[in-house]
Amino acid sequence: MKVAVIGLGNIGNTHAPIYQANEKTDLVAVCDIIKERADKAAARYGVKAYYSVEDLLKNEELDAVSVCSAGVENGGDHYEPTMECLEAGKHVLGEKPISNDIEKARAMVHKADEKGVYYGINLNHRFVPPAKKAKSWVEEGKLGDLLLINMTMWIGNPNNSSPWFHARALHPHSIDVMRYFCGNVGRVMAFFNKAPGRDCYSNMQVAMEFENGVVGHLTGSYDTNPRHNLERCEVMGTEGRFVLDNCYETLTLYPRHSDELTVVRNSIMGGLSG
Repeated sequence: MKVAVIGLGNIGNTHAPIYQANEKTDLVAVCDIIKERADKAAARYGVKAYYSVEDLLKNEELDAVSVCSAGVENGGDHYEPTMECLEAGKHVLGEKPISNDIEKARAMVHKADEKGVYYGINLNHRFVPPAKKAKSWVEEGKLGDLLLINMTMWIGNPNNSSPWFHARALHPHSIDVMRYFCGNVGRVMAFFNKAPGRDCYSNMQVAMEFENGVVGHLTGSYDTNPRHNLERCEVMGTEGRFVLDNCYETLTLYPRHSDELTVVRNSIMGGLSG
């Protein structure tokens, strides 16, 4: 499968080497409107550089594209390159947030349906081995009927670019994981505040009621010590509960009627490359 990466910031430079390492994909081009970024990435990966999506699509025979473009609020400006690629009949892997405009998000999904191509968002926290194992426990009934879910995600991030940056940049992952285990959300109530000196709402508490009756709670912050980042998810049912801890490094099953615990550790832990 011939692929290209659009947007060569931190995230794009994470996608590109993974495509090169995968025997099923062939990275053939990179594209960025900032010429220096495109040229640097092209030299790094040994592929051709493009500076517009139009030229990329005109000159390369592609099967799929990663859209990792930047923009305000942690790269919410994916609409134009995504629509160009979908219109050209290319499969697209996009980055979160899908968009900061719900109508643009719907338009991209509609265009993919219209063209008969795949369009996915890289909400990858659900795909780590402990999360997949936890999902299997839910499906096998090890937790019984689900009752509660608590999700916590807080990091140290000084970004102050817009009032809602924190919620839109950090928590698509959190909400996706909560929906992965508990289904669609029916009702939401949220509270936000700004830490001293902040222009953006950097702390949030969100209460949720899911369509299946599960109740949930999400806590998020950009104001913790960056050396002690935390992502934690706890799901409880009538027959037990599980805890995904330390950014999915450890999964523990606590059966209701047994003292014997099941622990799964994730050995695939990595970071972003620049």
